[in-house]
Amino acid sequence: MSDTTRPPIRVSVVDDHESVRLGLRAACLEAGFDFVTAAASVQEFEENLLGRENDVVVLDLSIGDGSTVTQNVKRVQATGSAVLVHSIADRVALVREALAAGAAGVIPKSAATQIVMTAIETVARGDVLNNLEWATAIDADSDFAKAQLGRREREILHLYASGLPLKHAAEQLGIGYSTAREYLDRIRMKYVEVGRPAPTKVDLLRRAVEDGILPGMDADGVDDD
Repeated sequence: MSDTTRPPIRVSVVDDHESVRLGLRAACLEAGFDFVTAAASVQEFEENLLGRENDVVVLDLSIGDGSTVTQNVKRVQATGSAVLVHSIADRVALVREALAAGAAGVIPKSAATQIVMTAIETVARGDVLNNLEWATAIDADSDFAKAQLGRREREILHLYASGLPLKHAAEQLGIGYSTAREYLDRIRMKYVEVGRPAPTKVDLLRRAVEDGILPGMDADGVDDD
């Protein structure tokens, strides 16, 4: 499954169920990943890491050691690893908390092993994992505040977050680079105002997925030209 032209993806698992740890370890090794460590808690993961680098941690959503979802996601991120939440489907509020804390995505524990391995590869590339669990967690959260972006702002965000350089996005929309930059600055300001800052391009991609701007466009945006 892994691209042999690149170094193997380095993966760890944090889950307080031994059977899950063993199963994911076996699947990761079979997929050609470099399996770093399996741990029952984030603290154990940190202790086991011993300064080694790790690309993705498959993190159990609810660990029975008194830790919170936000604490666990932030601590894993502090080691330089991306976080893929491994969850049962009915814990929507906790999934939303994990995404808000910066998790790159969520995959249900009921998912087939191959789907989990593909999700690990997606997260390791730095891409946002856009799936039904992500969308459901957002749609079910009444406190989730969408930034009120105008039509041009949504168009710029759509093109830029899709991977187009800002200069090319501006050319495609028939506007100047400086105007496109102003739109992008305004977009970032609006996300700050609703408590969802997006300082990097990856963050903007995350916001575009969360708000339904990627994939596809919502045509109901207000024209702010």
